[in-house]
Amino acid sequence: MATASTPSEIESMDAAAIERGLPEFAPATLAALIRRTNDEYWNENAPTIPDPLYDRIVEALRRVEPEHPVLDELGERTPEGEVIEADAITSIPPEERLGAPVRHARSMLSLDKCYGPEDLYSWAEKFEGDVLVMPKMDGVACSLRYDQDGKLVLAATRGNGSEGEDITVNALEVEDIPKQLERDGHGLKDLAIEVRGELFMRLSVFERFKEQYSNPRNLTAGAIKNKERGKTRAYSLSFYAYDLVNHELEHERDKFATLKAAGFVVEECDFVARDQLQAAYETWSQRRAKIDYEIDGVVYRAAEVGEQQRLGETGHHPRWSIAYKFQGDTGTTSLEDVLWSVSRTGTITPVALFKAIELSGAMIGRAGLFNLNHFEDLGLSKGATIEVTRRGGVIPYVERTVSPGPGAELFEIPKRCPACSSPAVRRKKRDGEFLYCSKPEACVSARLGELQHFAKVIDIQGFGPKVVAQAVDAGLLSSPADFYILRAEDLEELERLGRRSAQNLVDQVEAHKQVELATFLQALGIDHLGKQNAALLASEFRTLEAVRGLDRDALLEVKGIKDAIADALLAGLAARAELIDHLLEHVQVIDLPAKLEGEDEAAAVEGPLGGHSFLFTGTLEAFGRKQAQDKVEQNGGVAASGVNKELDYLVIGAGKGAKSSKQKKAEKLIEGGAKLKIITEGEFLEMIGEA
Repeated sequence: MATASTPSEIESMDAAAIERGLPEFAPATLAALIRRTNDEYWNENAPTIPDPLYDRIVEALRRVEPEHPVLDELGERTPEGEVIEADAITSIPPEERLGAPVRHARSMLSLDKCYGPEDLYSWAEKFEGDVLVMPKMDGVACSLRYDQDGKLVLAATRGNGSEGEDITVNALEVEDIPKQLERDGHGLKDLAIEVRGELFMRLSVFERFKEQYSNPRNLTAGAIKNKERGKTRAYSLSFYAYDLVNHELEHERDKFATLKAAGFVVEECDFVARDQLQAAYETWSQRRAKIDYEIDGVVYRAAEVGEQQRLGETGHHPRWSIAYKFQGDTGTTSLEDVLWSVSRTGTITPVALFKAIELSGAMIGRAGLFNLNHFEDLGLSKGATIEVTRRGGVIPYVERTVSPGPGAELFEIPKRCPACSSPAVRRKKRDGEFLYCSKPEACVSARLGELQHFAKVIDIQGFGPKVVAQAVDAGLLSSPADFYILRAEDLEELERLGRRSAQNLVDQVEAHKQVELATFLQALGIDHLGKQNAALLASEFRTLEAVRGLDRDALLEVKGIKDAIADALLAGLAARAELIDHLLEHVQVIDLPAKLEGEDEAAAVEGPLGGHSFLFTGTLEAFGRKQAQDKVEQNGGVAASGVNKELDYLVIGAGKGAKSSKQKKAEKLIEGGAKLKIITEGEFLEMIGEA
């Protein structure tokens, strides 16, 4: 259940405490944390929560209460007082309106964020044309308005997106901000325009102030709002223009050319094809340590203005732009294995398993490798030293191979689907090459069914269809043996699974590492090896080793095992041999004690029902259907699942009603010579001594 926190608890929470409690926080607590963080970042310039964690808090609230009013308050708090429209405030002298609240003519929205290539390429599939790529400056966003004569008449901070703070008088002291635009060419003559960009401080300038201030961004925010005339100039702030709002141009390339011609300093930006988005990110990531300003990610924007207009905006962000944030903690560890996980869509994704390391406050032991190109570029071998990040403090990602493992024998791409053995096919998509099962429909449904069947038979509580499907999609489950290597840290990333629920699932698995032989056999999901036949094999052969060593003749000697069933059981045991081996690495199968010499089949099964199979039909008066099946097993019988030639007894309920389909089928089998007997509920009660 979601829990609310008191105001004092919220104020005292550090990042680690928030990380631990995030899955369980009530909407009120999430909202209070957002308000606290907004105030620290925008107004006090002293944030205590990392950006990736803040993003997760916002997303958590957006999932559970998307209409919460705090989601409209994201960003800087505007000063108190009457809000003045942008068109009206210019009639007041700049020195008299410093700090006044001003309403933007057009909202300055936030950017949607991503922390991995999957989300980035998914975003890029929504539009046509090339993509503008530019650094995400870690500064103060602001709007500049120029009148028809090209004169700067208004500068305002982004604020909460709708309303900002007037900083015109101080913006006039920033050298990179033109006070008068160059009007020749590019259609700027006699046109009032709005330019948006980022105020920032170069690292070389910050060297003069780093003893007094924690970072350039905080100093920039304070300097541009300084109430003392002339003080802003002393901080040598810079301005990066990145958007021209109300000028009708067809392409972002035209916008940047116009900005440069108008007199703005335009930092580096690139236009790339959509299959180069990740490469562009890597380029900026590598350059980050060498450039003279702080950036915290890369911004992507659909380059064609027509596509931007088609995509439109949400109340929070434009759909045509996204920020790919730089990653969280980085560490090196040793690669132990590569698994190939099959998703519900049939995609076969490599998953790196490595010695667990702590990143961004969590223990990480596995990471998806995205696509075949990334897998091949890494050149992975067992024991290799790899560099792992938790991108955005959330998504584990193998960045590179630091050194190969002993022997350096590389892991290979499988030729067959690891889930169903159908041929694996390699296909090229816009965002790289991927491996697919050639028969995904049969493969996926079979694998999900296999996993759900295993959990149900072993009685591992909590792994319903939705949880299993999510775990498959996340690359956590591909085989029943994977249940036993699940970690709470991995499961808690699944939707609606907090740390407590994830730990409960892991505890359930841990509690079912000792499995009786009949249950283990049934859980394998082999055709014709249901509850009845699993009990028969366990009773007859006593140990898993003996069952695995069976031949056809030995099986045919078991009552109820005919030719077709024997063949299916042998084929199934052979096909599951590798799975059984993997399961035995984690599970102890409890064999039955050896039979006493001369003990016959009936004696081997204790109880008055002597190993015979029973099926119920109609309305029972003495007890319910499940209770009746339990009575059969408690008295040494086998609860059957259907009417067939191997069934010993069909029990007809004492309740009134027409003949059931089971009874009609049983009568037909008896006419054909089957030894099946139809008995009443009363006769069954006599057999177990409860009449």
